Amino acid sequence: MSRRTGVSVPTIKFYVREGLLPAGELTSPNQASYGETHVQRLRLIRALLEVGGLSVAGIRGVVAAVDDAERPVHDVLGAATKPLVPRYEREPGDGIDEARKTVAGLIAARGWGADPSGPAPEALATALVALDELGHGRFVEVLDTYADAAERVARADLDYVARHVAREELVESAVVGTVLGDVVFSALRRLAHMDASESTFGRTRGGEAE
Repeated sequence: MSRRTGVSVPTIKFYVREGLLPAGELTSPNQASYGETHVQRLRLIRALLEVGGLSVAGIRGVVAAVDDAERPVHDVLGAATKPLVPRYEREPGDGIDEARKTVAGLIAARGWGADPSGPAPEALATALVALDELGHGRFVEVLDTYADAAERVARADLDYVARHVAREELVESAVVGTVLGDVVFSALRRLAHMDASESTFGRTRGGEAE
């Protein structure tokens, strides 16, 4: 498995100790056999860790949700993706209460089935406070545009995931799509920014392209 995945043996043993990777089937007192499911899980761990930037604790929460065969798929998807949202510790006040109201209003107006007190709304509220502190409080004017784009991307994500039949494939695809999809969407947004910037600002005073 180490040769197939490029992950060192000590690292694989560490993942097993941390509960991220199931132990192999013992074939002797000091040897274990690992199958294709272990290889797939190891690749998932590395993708979440190296590309998605999750912590070991965050990955542990993800794989625990993936392995929970008794919970409804919708609940499992929620539990699996919850650790993926960054948490920001901020004392109430300093605009955070007003920002939370703004986010709750956005969720209600769009009819989203989301808990306004969850980690994603809190992350959005914290970002709005930071923008306001930097003199960009009017950024809320573009929230609906962002929300429109987010809805389209979310639908595309779940339409892709829905093509998978097996439960574990479905949940893992949702997690991978959330983590790596964030990276893809962020990169695409940067590319779009470059094009928009050239169209808006990329002209010299003489009117020629820079």
